[in-house]
Amino acid sequence: MKYTKTFYQIKSNEEIFSKIKEETKTIGYYNLPFVDTTPIKEFAKTVKQKDIVIIGIGGSSLGTYAIHQFLQNKENDKKLHFLESTDPLDIQRRVKKIDFKNALFIIISKSGTTIEVVSIVKYLHSIISLDKSNTIVITEHDSKLNSYAKANSMKTFEIPKDVGGRFSVFSNVGLVPLAIMGLDIDMLLKGCQDIHNDFFEKKETYSKLMEKARFIVENKNRFNINVLFSYSASLEGFNKWYVQLWGESLGKININGTKQVLTPIGLIGPVDQHSFLQLIMEGRRDKTVTFIKISEFEDSLTIPDITLPFLDELDYINDVKFKDLINYQADSTIKAIEDLKDVPTDTITMKSQDEYSISKLMYKYQLLTSIVGSFVQINTYDQPGVEAGKIILKNSLKELKK
Repeated sequence: MKYTKTFYQIKSNEEIFSKIKEETKTIGYYNLPFVDTTPIKEFAKTVKQKDIVIIGIGGSSLGTYAIHQFLQNKENDKKLHFLESTDPLDIQRRVKKIDFKNALFIIISKSGTTIEVVSIVKYLHSIISLDKSNTIVITEHDSKLNSYAKANSMKTFEIPKDVGGRFSVFSNVGLVPLAIMGLDIDMLLKGCQDIHNDFFEKKETYSKLMEKARFIVENKNRFNINVLFSYSASLEGFNKWYVQLWGESLGKININGTKQVLTPIGLIGPVDQHSFLQLIMEGRRDKTVTFIKISEFEDSLTIPDITLPFLDELDYINDVKFKDLINYQADSTIKAIEDLKDVPTDTITMKSQDEYSISKLMYKYQLLTSIVGSFVQINTYDQPGVEAGKIILKNSLKELKK
């Protein structure tokens, strides 16, 4: 007797782990932590320009921006700019901040034919000559953008074909500009390596990620909104990166033909305590909340010991360090939600604001995304919904020329 089936079921942790191990043979991001960074670091030393301009969108810029924003205090004196929107007012506002005579333009597109990227490149060409002296290209080796770069003798860096855009931050996509900005890209990869090894050796990372992924999947019909509540303004870029990673990877149709609903939301504390927190506290119970804290901010700014007229009742905050205040705010919010006993929460505490800490966090979320995708039996790495919109846009623009 032969038995076959096509319906979805939640598999065991061991089955999922085996699938993830098998994925490492074909999905390139798993192996990025172990690349040789020597060519990148050697090139970064040659960059003399002060304005570094990234032309890219989505996976070509969000991860880099997340790390840049988190580690701005550790960067050199160069300025990093991002051109990604086709909003004409935004383009002109950002372009005005660039010293074109002292700029390096980094064009990033995996496919090499991203409309937003090519549109901005065309606009820049109308202002300044983009050539081998001021432009480098990061793309797939056989893309049309790579051909464009070669024809103009521009320096190129490759994006591996088996690395998807939203999983590409630890490839040349992120490492090249971050190295130019003076960040320690070896420590970035060291954080990824330690998480990778801990997971695949079935240590603490394996246990925590499997437990979290299984809870999310087993309760996805009840808690289908995943809220990330990050207590540092420097994590706003990370939140945006997470929203793309989670939404574009997991918003799919599974083996049953069922549309998966795992909606990501990124919040910043304490700002969003004054907005979204009310919805969490008394709204519908359809959310899980992950808090992210930084245990040691690299700043000792303190609230001055000053009494203000009519505000003396708040003098209890005098001499409190801001880094302590924000963590007290986080702890108070966490306690308030935990006391409800019906909102699932977990807390991630980052040790410090450095390359090692942010890369550990980001690589963990990449692994978690892959694990959840395996549990719900979808293709985590494609984006057919996005591609459909691109096709419509392309056809609409072509119609304008008729």
